[in-house]
Amino acid sequence: MKNFAFPYFSRDIAEFWRRWHISLSTWFRDYLYIPLGGSRGGTSMKVRNTFIIFIVSGFWHGANWTFIVWGALNALYFLPLLLRNKNRNNIETVAKGKLFPSLKEFSSITITFCLTVIAWIFFRAENLTHAFNYLSEIFSISLFEIPNFQPTSGGAKITILILGLFILIEWIGRDAEHALANLGLKWNRPLRYAMYYSIIIALFFFGGKDQQFIYFQF
Repeated sequence: MKNFAFPYFSRDIAEFWRRWHISLSTWFRDYLYIPLGGSRGGTSMKVRNTFIIFIVSGFWHGANWTFIVWGALNALYFLPLLLRNKNRNNIETVAKGKLFPSLKEFSSITITFCLTVIAWIFFRAENLTHAFNYLSEIFSISLFEIPNFQPTSGGAKITILILGLFILIEWIGRDAEHALANLGLKWNRPLRYAMYYSIIIALFFFGGKDQQFIYFQF
């Protein structure tokens, strides 16, 4: 099944979880959340079920407090939407049929992305101390400083440029099965294949020597 559907273009955390690791999310929904009562019942049951499914999801990844905090954080993100019945607001692809998102959509995507990556810090940290130290460095005075690349850090600048290009490709192809599904189909063959090979070379060149897919460890 399609397992990731452009999750970082989500406008709220509920949409993110409909688009992120879909096989795992639907399994927890069908075999844990719905049997517990889902979103039926009173407020206390909704709160209970939301925390259970996210914390169990965290615990599934590993017996570490970092995963528990990650799950609890996502539950806190999700609850306001559920309690206000807004967890099914963003079903369609963002800015469907449009080249650019509206200012509201762009703001929602940015906020959702920031909340998500803050939670990812706990997911990837070795322990809670590591996570909080990381956060304290992010939200220090350096947050307001302009990054200073050394003259020899050309690789960093190229990486940022490539990253921007890949985000653009993802955005253009967000309505398709995957980002490259329709990209360049009308181009002549030499140009189209030059693009494909350029992407492959970039992935090998910038991907590092050991980039095992994170979910292999679970």
